[in-house]
Amino acid sequence: MNRVSFFIVILALTSCNYFNVKKTTPEAILEEELKTFSWNEVDAYPAFSSCDSTLIKREKKTCFESTLSNHILEYLQQERIIVSQDVKDTVVITFEISEVGILNLSDIKISDLTEQEIPEITTKIEESLSDLPKIYPAIKRGQQVKTAFKLPIEIDVN
Repeated sequence: MNRVSFFIVILALTSCNYFNVKKTTPEAILEEELKTFSWNEVDAYPAFSSCDSTLIKREKKTCFESTLSNHILEYLQQERIIVSQDVKDTVVITFEISEVGILNLSDIKISDLTEQEIPEITTKIEESLSDLPKIYPAIKRGQQVKTAFKLPIEIDVN
C-alpha cells in the first residue's frame, strides 16, 4: 500500500507537465515566420502576357527584362536621332513594378556624352514606357508585391 501511494504521488507531481499548454500569440508566430522570410526573392517575377508560357522562374525574369528592353529599343529606333559623334553607351534604368502592375520609373543613369549628344533621351525613354503592354505584378507567397529592377539598355547611334 505504501508503494502504491508513493507511486501515485510521484505520478501526480510529474504529470502536471502534461497539462502545461504553451501559448503562442499571432505576433510570435509572425516574428518567427519573418526570420525565415527572404525579402529579396519572389515566387514569380513580373511578366507580360507573352512571357506566360515559360514556366521556370529564371526564364520568366529573362523574358520580362528582354521584352521591356526590346520595347524601349524599338521605340528609340523609330525616333529620328541625329548625333555629331557616334554614341555607344549603356543606359541604366531603375524602376518599380507596383502590386497592381504599374511601372514607376525611379531613375535613368546616362553618361555625359550621351546626354550631350541626345539631350531628349530621358524624355524618349519615358515616352516608350507609357505604351507598354499589361504587366502582371510579381507574386510572393500568393500575394502580389512591389518589385524593383535595374535594367541596362545598350544605346548605339551612328
